[in-house]
Amino acid sequence: MPREDTGPDFIEALARGLDVLRCFGTHPVPMSLTEIATATGLARPTARRIVLTLEHLGYVRTGPDGVVLTPRVLELGVAYTLSTGLWDVALPHLRDLVEKTGQAASVAELDGSDIIYVARVEVPKVVAVNVKVGMRLPAASTALGKVLLASLDAEALRAALGTPPRSPVRAHRTKPDGEVDAELREVRARGWASTEGEVAPGIRSVAAPLRDGDGRTLAAVNVTAIAAEVGRDELIDELLPLLLQTTGAIGRDYELIHAAPQRAVPHP
Repeated sequence: MPREDTGPDFIEALARGLDVLRCFGTHPVPMSLTEIATATGLARPTARRIVLTLEHLGYVRTGPDGVVLTPRVLELGVAYTLSTGLWDVALPHLRDLVEKTGQAASVAELDGSDIIYVARVEVPKVVAVNVKVGMRLPAASTALGKVLLASLDAEALRAALGTPPRSPVRAHRTKPDGEVDAELREVRARGWASTEGEVAPGIRSVAAPLRDGDGRTLAAVNVTAIAAEVGRDELIDELLPLLLQTTGAIGRDYELIHAAPQRAVPHP
């Protein structure tokens, strides 16, 4: 069925192909054609044609157990990352932050009412927070998301919160709109956000905005810890200052790189 609110230039076939790729995000095991059709709302013959096309292009592989993604899909994400340069700039700073804090650090961006993790540096631990690049979480229930939502103007905020969530994870505790609004005002005033057990019990997180030279919020950076290991006072008094230093350093490096004259080098 054609989508609503699309113009004459909208390419439905392309949108369906992307729907098929996205449906694998919540299915780490091979999927049958029937499962793909069910997950995307497509007719099975349509799903089959799309899978055959994607297989021809090298994005999926069909085996005896079903259809799986191939590593080539990483090209799509890498193209975005390289186009912004943000990950290259952020990575060494994230590593330094993790070394100083002993806790995992992440970078996320806002997509509707969700956040998407675009970078992460882990620490080896027996008990760890299971977060991967590309994972979605509800923005209003995460420290990263609160920072990003607080950076929006009133109209953009309404549009973001009004977007149906695509995250397979739901908040541990749902808040009324008034409480969310009050919390975002506080985040906007102090410049950082923290959460405790809102998405998963026993997890503490603090996040701060990553801004460019014009003060525009590009993304958010956080430090995440197990509550049994790191108390709230330690999170705010000791880890937050290191986080703020890191976001400032990333922002300065990002601005320096983008301010430098760019010159294409001819191919010999």
